[in-house]
Amino acid sequence: MANLSRLVRHHALRNPDRIALAFAGEHVSYGGLWNRIRSIAAMLRAHGAKSGDRVALLMKNSTAFIEIALAVSHAGAVLVPINFRLAPAEIDYILRDSGAVLLFCDEELAQWNVAVPEVIIVTSQAQNNASLLAEAAGDESMAPVYDTDLMRIMYTSGTTDHPKGVMHSYRNFYAKSADHIVELGLSPGTRLLMAGPLHHVGAFDLPGIAVLWAGGMLCIQRDFDAIDALDLMEAERLTAAWTAPVMVGALLTAQQQSPRDVSSLEWVIGGGERTPEARIHAFSEAFTNARYIDAYGLTETCGGDTLMERGRELEKIGSVGRALSQVDIEIRDEKGHALPPGEEGEVCLRGAKVTQGYWNAPEKTAASFWGDWLRTGDAGFLDEEGFLTLTDRMKDMIVSGGENIASSEVERVIQQLPQVQDCAVIGAPDERWGERPVAVIVLQPDAQLSEDDVRAHCRSHLASFKVPDRVIFAASLPRSASGKVLKRELRSSIAENGR
Repeated sequence: MANLSRLVRHHALRNPDRIALAFAGEHVSYGGLWNRIRSIAAMLRAHGAKSGDRVALLMKNSTAFIEIALAVSHAGAVLVPINFRLAPAEIDYILRDSGAVLLFCDEELAQWNVAVPEVIIVTSQAQNNASLLAEAAGDESMAPVYDTDLMRIMYTSGTTDHPKGVMHSYRNFYAKSADHIVELGLSPGTRLLMAGPLHHVGAFDLPGIAVLWAGGMLCIQRDFDAIDALDLMEAERLTAAWTAPVMVGALLTAQQQSPRDVSSLEWVIGGGERTPEARIHAFSEAFTNARYIDAYGLTETCGGDTLMERGRELEKIGSVGRALSQVDIEIRDEKGHALPPGEEGEVCLRGAKVTQGYWNAPEKTAASFWGDWLRTGDAGFLDEEGFLTLTDRMKDMIVSGGENIASSEVERVIQQLPQVQDCAVIGAPDERWGERPVAVIVLQPDAQLSEDDVRAHCRSHLASFKVPDRVIFAASLPRSASGKVLKRELRSSIAENGR
């Protein structure tokens, strides 16, 4: 059997006083976590949730999120984490599509009429839930689940359609956890900062819950704040973190302005999108004892398909590392034929980590696979040693006058300007050229930069057809929970407003 609660029980029996979770000044031991898991599992059954039923979570980060997620597995139900930033109609769609029978909802998010039989309101302070959970009576035994059983449905952002429910089996989750334990050397001494939203694969899975299986500690931040994160690193002597690239930038700025003792930090994984090379160098200067691990992965694979290897960071800078043991990578052309090293095409994945498909969507599932190879929609190439370099989202490739322009290439050049805090390059329709590149830039505080300055800098580093046709300065870029720039929103804004 493969319940997510089994290894918590293992450590609770052997080291019940070891700290498993830290959140908002509260520390929960493995013994305490095991008791809470069983109590919540009994509550789930008391509220009618059976094995295989879907149980949804609309919650921000807290110990309660982790406890409920583990209890859902303990009871044999299927977890459906929901992005709390979604619009009410999107949340309602996910609840209806998944067929959730129960929704756990944070107090501050409980504002919609939702399509589930029952809603349980949860407070972020675990001690305020304790008395409610203690009243639950019923069967708290561990339900039988097996590696092919469904563990979770995680909905990905839609583009022109509804979100797709990625199905994760226990086999998928255990395969990714085994890879991360081995590759990252997770142990009882690992103390991980969980700063990203737990409804997302990055925070929950990379390496996420695998730290508990190794007997380590998860330090949970309700909402990411760079100064608070640095304070936690210092106070809790944290050794590791997962971050989106935009979070890394905020950490660097905060550490430069008001340094903390972060000497305990051993590594930080970057996720969400390829990190600018200049930011990797800056990280090494600000966090001298830690290494920055560039990574690549998808919701469809529980994240973390490649990780940069220790000692190869500078030699292979710009790459996101090599495939881990439970996944294979091939680069294929538009007809599905495998390409040799050095040739750019679509990144395709196969292995024990890869989803079986999308919930209630056989057509979308079929369109996303070539046989047992998942089509990621990402463009890139492998070198002779198997290191993966990403060049673009294939749908974000700009085609101007018959020339392909990788937006990531233009973004990297613009990121070299010290005045630039963040940027994204998209293709805007053009009657003559088909598309022309447009750069949307967020400046550093109090920085000065003109459109002519940006274009002159790009002309000195890029072919003329790659130089942005327009430069738009913005206060921020729209991003998903994982930190990815939502380029479709930028395109829509420019199409509607010209900016």
